Amino acid sequence: MGTYLKGENWYIDYYANGRRRREKIGPSKKLAKEVLQKRKVQIAENRFLDVKKNQKIRFEDFAQDFIVSYSKPNKRSWWRDAGIVKLLSGFYGGKYLHEIDVKSIEEYKTLRAKVVKPATVNKELACLKCMLNRAVDWGKLDLNPASRVKLMRENNKRLRYLEKEEIPRLLDNCSPKLKSIVILALNTGMRKGEIENLKWRDIDFQNSYICITEQKNGEKDYIPLNEPSRQALGATPKHPSSPYVFCKKGGDTYNLRKSFETALKESGILDFHFHDLRHTFASHLAMSGVDLNTVRELMRHKDFHTTLRYAHLSRDHKTRAVNVLANQMATIWTPKPNEDFQSLEADLVSILN
Repeated sequence: MGTYLKGENWYIDYYANGRRRREKIGPSKKLAKEVLQKRKVQIAENRFLDVKKNQKIRFEDFAQDFIVSYSKPNKRSWWRDAGIVKLLSGFYGGKYLHEIDVKSIEEYKTLRAKVVKPATVNKELACLKCMLNRAVDWGKLDLNPASRVKLMRENNKRLRYLEKEEIPRLLDNCSPKLKSIVILALNTGMRKGEIENLKWRDIDFQNSYICITEQKNGEKDYIPLNEPSRQALGATPKHPSSPYVFCKKGGDTYNLRKSFETALKESGILDFHFHDLRHTFASHLAMSGVDLNTVRELMRHKDFHTTLRYAHLSRDHKTRAVNVLANQMATIWTPKPNEDFQSLEADLVSILN
């Protein structure tokens, strides 16, 4: 048992009924010690569980605390969590945290699956699980019921990419800013969020790369720039007071969804999403003869199986592979010149005789 400081708040750490528990107390170290001493007494008198059950924390209140205290400080895409939390609060509004159980989460999953795709449901469940994990960490819940709910099976086989003749048609219907964005996506494979949050400080024109920080693991990745992507960035005017490359007049980040949808409509391109520009980047790499491992590195895939979806587009990659082997092994099974001459000489002697 003990107290510890994390950021600007003090926490208490103790064991009750064989389980480790942590509670966020606040900025006062003295209060943290007093609460810890109180918990020790409750545990000794076997009153701890009753106290936990009596905590009356409304879901919607904790949801807002989650956005402010965790999501905003830790995620660049915190606004996605805010949208999901709004949906969750509509379903769980009025309920206390301890009233959320596996059954109610399954009911939410079933209800949402009727109107959105499995991938969307899974994102919402992942957000709920993260939120309830924080509730456990902050001493508001004993256990996270979402940890026992299975995610829905997703169909990740869809692979839509632009054919060569579709690319100029799309670019012709883009505004100057959107055109630069699409060219950048087609030549780097960057994700939508990465482009929207791209800052000038992330770009090294001298060495031709973009440095981004991965949201999931915090690692830095370096994205090479070719000439078209360099020109697209060079043609983008800098906002006098905004650090973002692509931004609104006021300097805020630029949400490209509506303008991209308009460009698709005017181009007559159907069944296409912005993320499919990333598929277009990888698909044309594979069709141009780039080996799949290089495609994996450029796409920044952690798992090679994710890259294998593009294997069928590289029609002759297997032929090239065995030809490499043939070139390497040629000296082993190809007869030496003198052996060829000796064999030919023996054949001539046999014919003359």
